[in-house]
Order: sequence, then structure tokens, then C-alpha cells
Amino acid sequence: METLLQKSEDYLQMLCKRITGRSIGSEGNRAATTFFNDIISSLGWQTEIQEFDATDWIDGGANLHCGNDSFQVFVSPYSLGCEAEAQLTCASTFDELEKAIITGKILLLHGEIAKEQLMPKNFVFYNPEEHQRIIALLEKGEPNAIICATGRNASLAGGVYPFPLIEDGDFDIPSVYMTEEEGSRLVPYAGRTVTLNSKSMRVPGKGCNVIAHKGNQSDRRIVITAHIDAKKGTPGAIDNASGVVVLLLLAELLQSYDGKRRIEIVALNGEDYYAVPGQMLYLAQNQNRFHDILLNINIDGAGYKEGNSALSFYGLPEEMEGMVRNIISHYDGIVVGSPWVQGDHSIFIQNGSPAMAVSSQWFTDHIDSQEITHTLKDNLEIVDPGKLVEIAQVLDMFIRNL
Repeated sequence: METLLQKSEDYLQMLCKRITGRSIGSEGNRAATTFFNDIISSLGWQTEIQEFDATDWIDGGANLHCGNDSFQVFVSPYSLGCEAEAQLTCASTFDELEKAIITGKILLLHGEIAKEQLMPKNFVFYNPEEHQRIIALLEKGEPNAIICATGRNASLAGGVYPFPLIEDGDFDIPSVYMTEEEGSRLVPYAGRTVTLNSKSMRVPGKGCNVIAHKGNQSDRRIVITAHIDAKKGTPGAIDNASGVVVLLLLAELLQSYDGKRRIEIVALNGEDYYAVPGQMLYLAQNQNRFHDILLNINIDGAGYKEGNSALSFYGLPEEMEGMVRNIISHYDGIVVGSPWVQGDHSIFIQNGSPAMAVSSQWFTDHIDSQEITHTLKDNLEIVDPGKLVEIAQVLDMFIRNL
């Protein structure tokens, strides 16, 4: 019989290697949710599939020229493609953008205005007014295309450099992005005619959440979540195959659970996607029901090979938090870490439910500077499968005592 450690390793191999790519709308994403549903159903859990529409994206590359000079650019995820030839104009601040005549031109956004990734126009969980004003000006101005020169912003865009300033399938002005260095090279060409060719295609697809449950159907719920999708082009080992593996290991440990609580284990789908469709669907189907959630436990970024696993608490009753702290005091590899909100536990917090997030201390301590998530570095080499077993065992002990 396979041990939990062997299963942890096998599940990671399946999600990160045998399945190639778990981005929303893709075949790999659908294979991942099918795999999750098959495993958890075989463990005796009742499952519900919440299906939704999702757009996949094909990146055909892009190139930018001005006369004999060329510049390296990358297609913005989920952008429309273009074949554009127009005068280049530049804006580095909101005031410059507001005053610029951009209609029909190719617009370069650089400097202060491009310092952080713009939230998708229809993203409801976090959407600063400044971002909304920039998007509104761009749509009103109707440039032919947009070039974005960006640096690093790990807290909003992960470890990738450069990061796409615009990642939004609901925004229909074609866009590409480039490094800050290329942007500095391009600025002096303002006023000259540039040519941008970008091959990008949106592909209609499907995705789903998988919700498994057992226990007393009339009692308050304990909802354990992890997002199963990954950023396009990354294996998504820490972000977030490791979280999905913890869900499957916990489902096995709780296979015999007959306690008084209703337990829900949820593979949410879309945390790393502009429209967060799985989260939006879960939110819609639980409106007016968040009051019956005793606790959300969200796992994201767990199992990093360096340092400890870290738990953080958001509005837990004193007795409940004390119970968790007592349990982890017997484990050398699990500590109380810093709060962070860039995860699905925020959905529950915003709707008044207590939450606990499970991650890796190294990641929460370096959330603004790490260079791993959303890149090819997020692979199995950085995951310790044994830490995922330890997390599952702690959660099993905690849940059985609630």
C-alpha cells in the first residue's frame, strides 16, 4: 500500500508533469479537475461539479519595429492580436495620459503609470480607483495598440520580469509588454511611425470547480480550499499543485470522518486567471450562505523546500486559534506566519467568515520580492512532498477536534 508520502509525490508528478499546463480553459486544466474528482470520489466523498465558461489563449508572438530598429516585446495574456502601423506616443503618469492625444496611435506606457499590474476591469475583489481611471482613459482614447514597459511587482504579478501590465480578456485594445530597458530605448522614438505585429488568439473553453463533501449536512461548514489552476506557461508546483495535493491527502485522512461538522473540500478554479470564474461562481452560489461557514482553510504556496510551513489567522474565535496553536506546537516545521491577502481566503474574509491560510514562511516573508511564482522556476524541484503530508496531518487533527 502506498504511503501518504508516496501519494504526495505521485500527485505532484501528475499535476505538474504528466498534465502539461493547468491554465483555465485548457485541456490540461480539465484533466486536472477530472483527476481531482476521480481521486476524491474514490475515497468515498460526494462530489459536485460547478462548470463555467472560460477563455483559453494562444500566444503567437509579437514584434515591434521603427525603421531598421527592432524592440523585444511579448504578447499580453488574453489580448487581441493586431497588425498596427501608427505614430508612437508616450505617457509615464496619469496626468500625461489624460492630456495625450492617443486616438489611432500606438501608445507606450512606462515609468510611474506602469509600476504595478492593472487589475482586470471586471475584477470585483480588489480594483483600485487609480486602475479603473487608467483603463477608462485608455478605452475612451482608443489607441491603435498599447505597449507597456514594466519592471518587477511580485506582490501583484508574481516573480515574472517583465510583467504584463494588462492581463484582461475583457479589455479589447491590443497590447504587448517589454522590459524597462527596452522601454527606455523606445521613448526617444516618440512621434515616429512604428509597426507592431502581435499574433494572439482567444479560444472559448470550459472549466469547473470540484466540491467534495461529507459529514452532518445540517451543521455549520468547514470549507477547505486550494486553487487548482496555474498561470499559463508555468508548471505551477508551489502555485498551487502543492495545495491541491494537501486537499487530496486530507481527503484520505478524513475518509472515515463521522463528526458533527459538514466538511467541504473545494478545488477552486481561476485564482491565477483574470476573470476568476470559479471563485465568482462559488461566490454566487453561496450568497446568503457564508454565515453557515464555521471556518475556511485555504492552502496556497505550501511545501516550499526551504524554511517552515506557515499558518495565518483571520478572525478566528480565540478558542479555535488556541487549538491550532497548541497542535502546531508539537511540530517543528509549522509556525504562525505573517498575514497575507493575495489568496482565495480573502473571498471568505470579505464575506464575514473566519479563515486560516496555509503557505510557506519563505513565500509570505518574500511576497513582494520573490522571483518564482508565475515562472518556470515554480517546478517540482522546489517542493518538499513531506511537508504536504505534515500539513494534511495537522489539518486532520484540527478538524476532528472542532
